[in-house]
Amino acid sequence: MVNVRPLHPSLQKKAIDELNEDPDRIQKDLDAFREWIKKSAHIKSRNDDQFLVNFLRGCKFSLERAKEKFDLHHTMKTHVPELTKNRDPLNQKVLDVIKLGVGIPLPNLESPDGPRYFLIRPGCYDPDLYTAEDIMKVATMVADFMLCTDDNYVVSGQIGILDFTGIRLAHLVKFTPTFIKKMTMLQQDAAPIRQKASHFVNMPSFALTVFNLFQSFANEKNKRRIFVHGSDMDALYKEVPRKLLPKEYGGEAGSIQEIIDNLEKTLIENREFFIEDDNYGVDEKRRVGRPKNSESLFGVDGSFRQLTID
Repeated sequence: MVNVRPLHPSLQKKAIDELNEDPDRIQKDLDAFREWIKKSAHIKSRNDDQFLVNFLRGCKFSLERAKEKFDLHHTMKTHVPELTKNRDPLNQKVLDVIKLGVGIPLPNLESPDGPRYFLIRPGCYDPDLYTAEDIMKVATMVADFMLCTDDNYVVSGQIGILDFTGIRLAHLVKFTPTFIKKMTMLQQDAAPIRQKASHFVNMPSFALTVFNLFQSFANEKNKRRIFVHGSDMDALYKEVPRKLLPKEYGGEAGSIQEIIDNLEKTLIENREFFIEDDNYGVDEKRRVGRPKNSESLFGVDGSFRQLTID
């Protein structure tokens, strides 16, 4: 019997209509996926029904696409350990970053089958105290946990609200092209999650260099889903229901601090999930065909310290 959480009826309908899910075939689909994983000796992964069906859903039940994404997901775990390993929420630096609330999933949904909204505030940390890797490590924590636990996130996708208030040049010079490509691959190519939209507010002109580089690594579909609103919050409200936003943004989702506190509590309560996750990844010596390495995966280098940012 399939051990997968039942979906809300409207969310189940969306999975059927948009993701090609056939409830009567899920067992057969899982069996075929699991058989391929058994033959892929280089991958060490979770193997439960819920985890595997989330990859199938994220790939619209294309087994070949799910194989590609599953392989890359675990390949990235091994080849970018600075972003995907040692994510114990009781580690002091990890906990400190969690408490900053740079990226937080918002608790309210527009409807039972609605996407998950995230508030991302890249200017709210001190770049003299924390690296971009420190921040991204916690972002991958949240994403990996929600992949396993949030059905709206998996079935309906995510919508990001990026508020650049407080951003400084000191933040931006930490973003090398290689780092940006790693971020993009983790979030776009290696995760079975649909990015439905990204809304940018309060972005200063000097951040356009980094924005354009992120754009260069984004696929065409995601490029079309990026919306820049300047500092006009009314323009954001036309796209994002106010009830979903924290009260600091004129919304009804509680305060930012309350959302951070709940996220911190959840991550700590699930500490074993992250400790166990360190066991997963790939063994390139056992991969059939050409082993992956940093050059073949990322293939770019450079730093914005060499660029002029007006």
